Order: sequence, then structure tokens, then C-alpha cells
Amino acid sequence: MRFVLALAVTILVDESPIALIPPAYAAGQRLDQFLASRLEVSRARIQELIAEEKILVNDSPAKSSFKLRGDEHITILGPAARPPLRVIAEEIPLDIVYEDDDLAVINKPAGMMVHAGAGATDDDRNRGTLVNALLHHFRTLSAVGGETRPGIVHRLDKDTSGLIVVAKNDDSHRKLAEQFSGREVKKKYLALVHGWLKQDSATISAGISRDRVRRTRMTTRHGGGREAISHYNVLRRAASPYGKFTLIEIKIDTGRTHQIRVHMSSLGHPVVGDTLYGAPRELRATRLRGQLSTPPALSLSRNFLHSSELELAHPRTSKKLALKSPLPPELGTFLARIEKSVPPNTA
Repeated sequence: MRFVLALAVTILVDESPIALIPPAYAAGQRLDQFLASRLEVSRARIQELIAEEKILVNDSPAKSSFKLRGDEHITILGPAARPPLRVIAEEIPLDIVYEDDDLAVINKPAGMMVHAGAGATDDDRNRGTLVNALLHHFRTLSAVGGETRPGIVHRLDKDTSGLIVVAKNDDSHRKLAEQFSGREVKKKYLALVHGWLKQDSATISAGISRDRVRRTRMTTRHGGGREAISHYNVLRRAASPYGKFTLIEIKIDTGRTHQIRVHMSSLGHPVVGDTLYGAPRELRATRLRGQLSTPPALSLSRNFLHSSELELAHPRTSKKLALKSPLPPELGTFLARIEKSVPPNTA
């Protein structure tokens, strides 16, 4: 084990354990804040190591919120910095809605990340992504987005399904990116939300920023967030033994992280299945008048959010491309059960 007096220097941690003694001026700092400032890694990564009990204070596990006195012995048992992300071609089926020499439009399934990112293991971080599948199928993609994001012009959340456009060359990527940044691309989504929205249509204009407490969440509660504009129209409402629900179509002018999910949650109507923003994990029914028995509980393993329509100008010809994607089967079946109150074993 290496032993280092943690002064104002930055320390990079490799695979071997390292011990630190915080200086006196660190007294009062949180453990995670102190280590993040010394190890050139994110606070989230430090918190992961603490949760895995790979960071010890005086030979015992400690919480991220532990307040330093300035004389503790801190031991780091695992690498603070993750291995670099890798781009791997994988033979994963793709639902290609449109393709030519310049671009492709893919119908992404829920559960697939767009590109390599977070994950507890190397495989979790680098495999099974849309980029992996694209590299195997197309071989060559634009390089404008960087080595780990070839062809990626915009993104969808992991648990959001539907249409996503991919650039095959750099010129197409730049022109498509200009359309997205200029708000020229028309994007529509379908979502099922909890409760009945009061208005049949409305515009939500609320800036979005990262939640200061739960860093995996975004929020509209803090001032100074990035501009975010969403427009919704109610398609239909449903009253069922599982509660009230509204099926909506949403058009977004901006493409902020979790935008639709955050905006709907801010109205008190989270997207069904979106437990990060307040939706329940399981829908429990109540027996309605005339029913002989209570329907069984329902759950959805993904968010009820689908990128259903995409309209843009072709980057080479300027011809309008208008593409649609119907609700995937798991969402259509779930909606039918809500609206008809059909138990899962008879659907």
C-alpha cells in the first residue's frame, strides 16, 4: 500500500490501494467532497466506491456525509478512475425505419442505452448500446460526436423507445446538428401519465437543471436552468380500477435531459413507469362497482414514453423526411389493460 499525505496536490489512483491523511484545513468537509477534489474523479464515482465499502476511514466503512476532523486515515481499496470507454461492434438486431447513404433512422427499443456510459462493470458500460449495434451494421459512421459516440446526433433516454436519427458521414452530421440546434426538427412523443390533466392542451416552459441533492435527477425547481419548452395535447383519458390516466402527444422545442419526464412530473402527472420522477413501481387496483373481484396489480418495467414521429430536412437534398413509429407491443398491451381493465392472464 502506498501512503500519501493529502496536501493540496492532486492524486490519481490506480489498481493498488492508497492511504491518505487529510490536512487540518480539511476539517469539517464531507468525505465525498474532499476525495473528489483530490482524486480528479466525480463525486458520484466517490459515492459509488463508498457504497461498495472500498473507501475506509480508520479501517472502517464510512458514509459519504462523514465530516472529517483532519487526522483520519483514509484507505482507498479500489481504482477511483474508471477504465476509458470503448467502442465495440456487436451483432445486435436493429429496427431500421429509413436508410440511405447519408443517414439512418432507427426505432430504438426501451432498455438500450444510446452510447457507452454509466455502469458498475466494464461490460455494463460498454456493451449492448445502440452505438455497438450501429458499428456492426453500418461499419462507418460520422466522427463529429467523438470516438465513443459515432453517428449520434441526438439521444433518447435508456427506457424511452422510438425514433432516433443517425449520421453516416461528417457533413450529414453537421447539417443535422444545425437543424436540431435551430429547432427545425419536429419531434413528437406519446406518453401515458398518471391522473387527468386539467387542460386539453398546454405549453410547459420551465427551465431544467440538475437536482442538487439527487444528482441522477433533473428538476424545474431551481432558477437559472436551461430553457425547456414542451407542448402537449390530450388524446384521451381513462378511469380504471388502477386510477386515472391521460394519454398525451407531446411536441418538444428543446431537447434537455429527461425533459418530458421532468415537465410532466412538475405538473404532478409523472409518466407511468417513471419511478425516478414519482411514478409508483406497481399499480394496485380497487374493486369498482359491478366488479366481482379486484383486478391483479400491474407494473411496467420501462417508462411509458415513446418517440413516435420525426420530421426533418434531408441533409443532402433538403427534401422533407417524415417518419412514424407506432406504440411498441408492451405499451399497447399495457394501455389496453388500463382502458379495458383486463387482467394480465386474460389479455
